[in-house]
Amino acid sequence: MQMIGAIVGDIVGSVYEWNNIKTKEFPLFQERCRFTDDTVMTVAVAEALMNGGERDDFIDAMKKYGRMYPDAGYGGRFSTWLFSDSREPYHSWGNGSAMRVSPVGFWVEPSWDVTATACAVSAYAARSAEVTHDHPEGIKGARAAAEAILFMRYRRKGGDGPEESKAGLRQFMEEKYGYDLSPTLDEIRPAYEFDVSCQGTVPQAITAFLESRDFEDAIRNAVSLGGDSDTLAAITGGIAEAAYGVPQWIKDKAWGYLDEPLRDVLRRWKRELEARKQGS
Repeated sequence: MQMIGAIVGDIVGSVYEWNNIKTKEFPLFQERCRFTDDTVMTVAVAEALMNGGERDDFIDAMKKYGRMYPDAGYGGRFSTWLFSDSREPYHSWGNGSAMRVSPVGFWVEPSWDVTATACAVSAYAARSAEVTHDHPEGIKGARAAAEAILFMRYRRKGGDGPEESKAGLRQFMEEKYGYDLSPTLDEIRPAYEFDVSCQGTVPQAITAFLESRDFEDAIRNAVSLGGDSDTLAAITGGIAEAAYGVPQWIKDKAWGYLDEPLRDVLRRWKRELEARKQGS
């Protein structure tokens, strides 16, 4: 059920978005947890891909699910776009483009033609971003998050473990996207504050994964930074899922926070991915 990692991150981080903590010691799930706009738009991106993955598919799906869940916690400019008749982007560099992109990283099946596969993922990621976040940083953040997922999927498929793959991911992200991934979480955490930009979220989310031991630890790392906790954890969760998978008990807990329309998309997504894998 690839993309559940991002949804888990959103649900776990939802409690701390406006009540930041700077520790990894917290209940992973609690009664106040909920899904937010990160989950809703992740589901929308998945449906858009299943509908063809063209520009209009992304716009239609985002407006459809955004209006189904009007109180999910959207940013001001996105909310204005969502409930308007406009189908034009508004030059955003916000982290919304990266928080919703994880389905793209799982959509294209890794093949022997690495370049073609990476180009396809990059193109889908850019298209999913550009419908709203057409600023270069907004597009860059979405592409980086999706390609990080693809990178870890390739390494896992090749038999490499997460630890032996992380140095490669760090180098790839630094060389291709220019992200400085040298600061550690302990160095970032004390001064890190709420930041809605891609450039102030995506590198930190990648670092949360790079310093993790397993899926749960990655989510805890992301939330412990503070800032836009649910979005950080959603981005980290997508990468961590590609690297480690998600423990069944965590999947089951997250499933319990979703309603039936969202679950229905996840069921269709799972069937579609299975069919694509068999046909590849």
